[in-house]
Amino acid sequence: MQGNAIDFRPFLSLSVGYGSGLGGVSVDPQGNPVNDNSANVDGGGGVSGNHSWKHVKLGLDYHADFRHNTKISYYDGTNQSLSLGLTDQLTRHTTLTVRESAGLMSNNFALPSLNAAVPFDSSTAYIPRSDFYDNRTIYLSTQADLSIQKSVRLSFDFGADGFLQRRRSSALFGVTGAGARGDVQYRLSRRSTIGLGYTYTHYSFTGIFSSTDLHGAVGTYGLRISRNTEFSGYGGVMRVETKFAQFVPYDPAIAALLGISGFLGNSYQTRYVPNVSARLSYTVRHGVFFVTGGHAVTPGNGVFLTSTATTASVGYGYTGLKRWSINTGFGYMASDSLGNVVGTYGGYQGTAAVSRQLVKNTHGTLSAFFNKYGSTDFHNYNRWVYMVQLGLAWAPGDVALRLW
Repeated sequence: MQGNAIDFRPFLSLSVGYGSGLGGVSVDPQGNPVNDNSANVDGGGGVSGNHSWKHVKLGLDYHADFRHNTKISYYDGTNQSLSLGLTDQLTRHTTLTVRESAGLMSNNFALPSLNAAVPFDSSTAYIPRSDFYDNRTIYLSTQADLSIQKSVRLSFDFGADGFLQRRRSSALFGVTGAGARGDVQYRLSRRSTIGLGYTYTHYSFTGIFSSTDLHGAVGTYGLRISRNTEFSGYGGVMRVETKFAQFVPYDPAIAALLGISGFLGNSYQTRYVPNVSARLSYTVRHGVFFVTGGHAVTPGNGVFLTSTATTASVGYGYTGLKRWSINTGFGYMASDSLGNVVGTYGGYQGTAAVSRQLVKNTHGTLSAFFNKYGSTDFHNYNRWVYMVQLGLAWAPGDVALRLW
């Protein structure tokens, strides 16, 4: 996507709200998962925008907040997120792109989106989006690509990824991963491009013996439908190799003889799964409308490990009105765990945020979020989470504050 220039713009905010469905890694006196609710006070700030020089373009989106829950201080914590994209035109035909995503979160109240300020899709950056517990999570993702424009129509790209996720609770699993990829693209016309790509990714998990190796091959297609509208997609197959520790029970007669119920063995599985994705995006002056869907392999969410996931999402952000800014999003995911625990899990999320300029540099804000966790195999995984916030924000400029 080639969005319009957006000046760097800081903001500060203060809001009050109410949340339900809060849950730490613990159980209540009846032995059921915790399900708490509380009013809260939230203060935050950040900066977003991009700038272009002769050969370099930089996009930045950073925001942070501290939330105090008046009823249960256990859920107090800081949420921070950083997205940074840097593109450097090294030579006339060679471009280096670096994409960085990092953050820490105590509550998972976010949806993947396309940000007009940052020149990449955050849903490809291994950002945790389906964590079940309100537990401190730290993530870091680095992606780098070297693109070579061999001719007017032919180009090559070589890239590498590195990422990690760590969770405060020792009951949850972290993951470290690395990968490499390459593709070749051929431009059929001014508006359409086809290509072939290959990816390799390795996951290894903390707190358990388990790892995954992924080999994928895809065909790609991109179409610029109009000046502001683009379609992109890929389809192929992925070879998934998983290794994990598995408890193997003895036959009852052997168990009675030895006095033990079984032993811990290593399991190795290989399977092939579809690897497909498609996205339609429409760029407006200060935002993006998008619809996306796909099927791929993910490193799970700290409870479940390597999983296949079918996802779909839609979102819209608009600041064309002089005083109003509106952002909405909805996402769906259905996953099957392939590793430590076999079963299905998923759910859907929705968010809406509205900002209105009250006086110069001062804005009223209203946001709402919900998350429905669901599983047909694990009854206690079914849970609703809600959050509503009302507040004031300060940001310089003559247009309405963009909320993310």
